[in-house]
Amino acid sequence: MRLQVEIGGRGKRGLVLANPIMVASGCFGNGIEFRRLFDLDALGAIVSKGITLQPRQGNPQPRLVETPAGLLNSIGLQNVGLKAVVEELAPIWSTWRVPVVANIAGERVEDYAALAQALDGVPGISALELNISCPNVENGLEFACDPSLAAEVTRAVRKQTTLPVIVKLSPAAPDVVAVARAVAEAGADALTIANTYPGLAIDIWRRRPALPMGGGLSGPAIKPLTLKLVYDVARAQVGMPIIGCGGIVGWQDAVEYLMAGATAVQIGTAIFRNPRAPWEVLEGLQDFLARQGIEDVRDIVGAALAQP
Repeated sequence: MRLQVEIGGRGKRGLVLANPIMVASGCFGNGIEFRRLFDLDALGAIVSKGITLQPRQGNPQPRLVETPAGLLNSIGLQNVGLKAVVEELAPIWSTWRVPVVANIAGERVEDYAALAQALDGVPGISALELNISCPNVENGLEFACDPSLAAEVTRAVRKQTTLPVIVKLSPAAPDVVAVARAVAEAGADALTIANTYPGLAIDIWRRRPALPMGGGLSGPAIKPLTLKLVYDVARAQVGMPIIGCGGIVGWQDAVEYLMAGATAVQIGTAIFRNPRAPWEVLEGLQDFLARQGIEDVRDIVGAALAQP
């Protein structure tokens, strides 16, 4: 059975994954804690926590609120900063077989460009994921909602790196397909669709928002919405691989994303409830392909796009 997929173009900028199961940014730490418990090399790729030029403490507590079918978070990009990533984390990642994708975030176009330049060629970093769509920091959605701004960030990063560039889109964009086309023309190699959805919960006892900074909704509640975005962008044929991300709990969810046009998927919030979720999804996907007599996972990518 062939599970291998390619993200991020061919040749020099290609990123080959052993299988299509990835771990989403912000839900897996930087992988180091999980390494003690699970075989990370069995996964397709790991996406780091969001990396900024300087360390960030993140938003004040509280930061998480459960909802009936998901989770609202307002972490605020807490991270150790670029210097610590290069000096402390990347050397550890370089000893792993599983590729690590560095998720980067900034407040200005120049921030993204500087991060890309600093991380280019660093052993242990296999690709960049541009977080232009974080809903719980100030101006976090500014780039993702405007095709021209999204393209500007992508173009600036593309000039500074030889690594595959993956752009993480926002479901809050008025026209996600337009943003996808814009970043494709600007030099992106792949898309992650999508980030969390801006949401709100009220603390009825305090009569105030439960998360002072607002929050982003993830989990099973968003899966049908994000699946539609993946389907729409895949049908638009923007010419890039798509990584589906949103509400994946079981292997069936992953299969739906693949059939909707995703080449790979990212698992996030489900890990908080079940740390083995990525491995169970992979096992379920393998079993499904075997029962269906499918020898290559790529044969189901976009299967639902065919007209009846």
